[in-house]
Order: sequence, then structure tokens, then C-alpha cells
Amino acid sequence: MTDDLPKHPTRYGFAKFKLYRFGRICESLLIALRELKIVSEQETRDLLTDVVAAHKEAAHTARAPEKHQAVVGIVQRILAGKDGVPF
Repeated sequence: MTDDLPKHPTRYGFAKFKLYRFGRICESLLIALRELKIVSEQETRDLLTDVVAAHKEAAHTARAPEKHQAVVGIVQRILAGKDGVPF
């Protein structure tokens, strides 16, 4: 799912595009917190692992599970050392 990220908001709809932009902001914030040594690398990985678990669980009961699945994909890319939102 993360390999098919939007290139243009009109193709996927504005709401979905905003979700990906939000992911990019969160990723940047985490990087800044790590660089400033406010949180450790392990704390960052633990937080992201918790995010994945929470969104996987939420996808089972959500009316729009694709949003939760998109978050899972983005965060898993970050945990794998890749750019979370490859535009």
C-alpha cells in the first residue's frame, strides 16, 4: 500500500493526501526529537512499534480500515530505515 502513495491529491482524494502529509510531519518531528536528544533511538523505535500495533488493532473495527492500514505502512517504512512517505 505504501508503494502506491499519491503523487497528486486529485487522484486519491484530498483527505487521503492529507493523511500522507500528516505522516511526513510526524516523521520529521520524530527525527528532530532524536537529533535534539530529547528521545533516544530505542524510545523512538518503541513508540513507532506501539503506533503500528494500535493501528493494526484499530483497522479491525474501523469503518475505514484503509486509513489505519496506510499509517501502518508508513510507520513500517520508517522502522525499516526508509523514507516514511516517499514522494
